[in-house]
Order: sequence, then structure tokens, then C-alpha cells
Amino acid sequence: MANCVVVGGSRGIGRAVARLLGELGANVVVNGRYSDAVEETVAAITSAGGAAVAFVGSPDNEQTATDLIDTCRTEFGGLDALINCAGIPEPAGSSILTITPEDFQHLIDAHLGTVFHTCRVAAPLMAAQRHGAIVNTGSTAALGIYGGTGYPAGKAAVHGLTLAIAAELKQSGVRANVICPGARTRLSEGGEYIAHLRDLYARGLLDEMTLQASLEPAPPECVAPLYAYLAGDLSTRITGQIFIAAGGFIGRFKRQVPTPLGYREAPVWTVGEIDELMGRR
Repeated sequence: MANCVVVGGSRGIGRAVARLLGELGANVVVNGRYSDAVEETVAAITSAGGAAVAFVGSPDNEQTATDLIDTCRTEFGGLDALINCAGIPEPAGSSILTITPEDFQHLIDAHLGTVFHTCRVAAPLMAAQRHGAIVNTGSTAALGIYGGTGYPAGKAAVHGLTLAIAAELKQSGVRANVICPGARTRLSEGGEYIAHLRDLYARGLLDEMTLQASLEPAPPECVAPLYAYLAGDLSTRITGQIFIAAGGFIGRFKRQVPTPLGYREAPVWTVGEIDELMGRR
């Protein structure tokens, strides 16, 4: 029986993931910032016959992350899977023209910081036991199509960190993957969110299909099975991958590789020659 920690497991996607893991027989540590939401999710799991305990706090620092992982080991005897689902929204109207350094750092800490601290604590334990699964939540916002600053930067950094963890721990039998989810949560609803999407579309950042998918997201229960799959034993061959799940759609991003623009023995290109390579003859 798997022992799992779900960071951000009290609301939205994390709650759906925690409940599904409980239904599948896993022991679940439900983490969140607010005790009432955490306890409600724990009660939902245990009342359905599952095993779950609460841990309240934001593991975007070393001590809280350590205490969170220790809770799973103390309560259930070990750690098999770490699932990071925590996140906060970009401030309304935020852009590189308006965001404060403090707001930007807060976004980086909430997304990249939480993933770093929890993975830094969990990785040595998993490597020592030679098995384990890490599933981190990224976002297609990392592509820049949703605007913002700290949110896409934090998520892009989560992608890179997860791929590096996967490469580092592959020989230890530990897997690490990313899911970019599309689902209806408190981060993807409300008038300001809808107005933001329509503004992005009007400015040409979003295409029609992405706009409609973003305006009408499926419930978080639709993406939870991919998290459960990557956290479980059926996916032991899969690591270092970035997936997308939205409604009935599941996809996988191809690994980025450079497209050759030119090559020659003499290593120094002139500015004009580079311009020609870019197709601006």
C-alpha cells in the first residue's frame, strides 16, 4: 500500500487527487494552508473507508517541508509518492510592467520554493530505499501564453527542476514527472479571470481553441487519474516527462531539441550572417 503526501491536497486538483488516492487504497497525508479545508478533505477520505491524516502549513521552507515528510513516515511508516499540487494565482492585472518585486518573489516561493523544499527532503529518502515517485504540477502558462510574471516563471522552473531530478535519480529507481493540468478550480474562475482570458485572446496571445478550453474547464476529478497513475506502480517505466491533462485530453510534450539554423567550421558569425540565417534576407 502506497504512502503518499499531497501538497495542496485540501482544495481543487489536490483535493481530487488526495480523494482518488484514498479510494485506491493509498495512505494519504493531506497538506494545505487552512485547517478547516484540510480536515474536511481528510474526513471525506476516511468516511469513505480510506486512510488519511492532516498536515497544516505551507511547505515553502525547509522546516515545514521536513515536518510534512516526517509526518508521512511517522504515521504510515514510509514515503512512496510525493505529489505537489499547491499554487497561488498571479495578482489581477499583473505584468512585467506592474508587478512588485515582493509579489514576484511570493509567486516564486509558492511554486518553485514549495517543490524544491519538499523534493529536497523526499529525494534522499526515496533514493535510499531505491523507489519512489514525484509528481509536480506545472502549467502551460510556462509557455507565456497566459501572461503574468511570477506564475509562468515559477512553473517553468518547476518543469526544469523536475527534469533535472528525474535525470539525477533515475539510477536510484526514483521517478519524477510533471503534469500541466486544465481544470476548474478557484484559480480558474470568476469575473477577473474571464476578463483576463478575453483580453489575452484580443491581444493574440491565446487562440480560439485554448480560450474556449480555458473558459469551460472540466472538474478537477478529470485530471486526478493521471496524478494517481504517475504516483503508482503501473508507471515505473516513465520518468522525466511533462504531461498535459484537460478534461478528456491527455498529452505529452516532446523534449525540446534545437533546430539547426546553420553550421560551419569557422566558429564566428557576423551579425549580418546571423540575420540571413533567421530568414530575413
